[in-house]
Amino acid sequence: MLKRVVQACFLIIGGTLGIFLIPDLLRLINLDHIPLLNNGYISAVLGAIIFYFITFWAIDYVVDFVKWVEESLLKVPITDVLFGSIGLIFGLFVAFLIGFALNAIQVPVVNTVAPIILTLLFGYLGFQVGFKKRDELLSLFGNKGRKKSGEEEQEKLDKHSFKILDTSVIIDGRVADICQTGFLEGTVVIPRFVLEELQHIADSSDALKRNRGRRGLDILNRIQKELSVKVEIHEVDFEDISEVDSKLVKLAKLLNGYVVTNDFNLNKVCELQQVGVLNINDLANAVKPVVLPGEEMSVQVIKDGKEYHQGVAYLDDGTMIVVEDGREFIGKRIDVLVTSVLQTSAGRMIFAKPKLLEKAL
Repeated sequence: MLKRVVQACFLIIGGTLGIFLIPDLLRLINLDHIPLLNNGYISAVLGAIIFYFITFWAIDYVVDFVKWVEESLLKVPITDVLFGSIGLIFGLFVAFLIGFALNAIQVPVVNTVAPIILTLLFGYLGFQVGFKKRDELLSLFGNKGRKKSGEEEQEKLDKHSFKILDTSVIIDGRVADICQTGFLEGTVVIPRFVLEELQHIADSSDALKRNRGRRGLDILNRIQKELSVKVEIHEVDFEDISEVDSKLVKLAKLLNGYVVTNDFNLNKVCELQQVGVLNINDLANAVKPVVLPGEEMSVQVIKDGKEYHQGVAYLDDGTMIVVEDGREFIGKRIDVLVTSVLQTSAGRMIFAKPKLLEKAL
């Protein structure tokens, strides 16, 4: 079908050029005295025939080029195409107005060359401005559309806000439990480029990476099929950006949503670019039980510590407890008294001593 369309275009172009160019060609070779050849219809037919034979050589190249353009446009997000086209139309309109004004100047170069240059220049600038400023235009139109009924409308928007998952938080797996408890409201967005990165990790030759990737895909299946949250696979991609983290930040700006992650660096990037971010590590630290010096707890000493006679135990949330003089209790469950709590960048550490020693004293 596409080949037929291209051939029809070649015939139309050939017929049009034949009407205008073949009479001049006949005069050049001194055949303009033949009445039959001076007929406009004959010139159109001759031009169409010439271009029809040209199609046998050029049609494959033209069809391949058209298909390449079509595939490239299909990969571009609709917002990029829309705002780029609007910018192009605006630029051409400005060029037309300036060119119309220049027609009053009776200078041949200004009347002929300047409008062409202005059309190319303003068309390019309009397309680039519309394409690169699409995010600001979207947010501008979005803000106007959201100015409706005050608090009720804002509450509705908050409930339907987008939570965009990154690769690390999917592989971590805790986000599924958070969704199950209902603490993560709104629509859970899984970008297509994150899904592709997970599939790439799952196909890795390294066994550890492969297991992590498959675990992430299992978590996504659980979120999508077993939980009641709304899940959306977002098809948008940003071809001009190679880093997945940068794509996440840009998508969060586009959707006015939140990035859900446990990556410390991505957390900082989101904060610097004023993008909403939910770090599940911060949530885990916030819900850890508060332990004060002097409290009692029962722990299982599982290994020895770095210092002499120290034992190490762990709470259910992974918090490490250093038990002084606890080495002899390795493998046993004992009651301990908390002596101090230390908060570090790596997490919370609790220092304690066996309650039996306290009673002996």
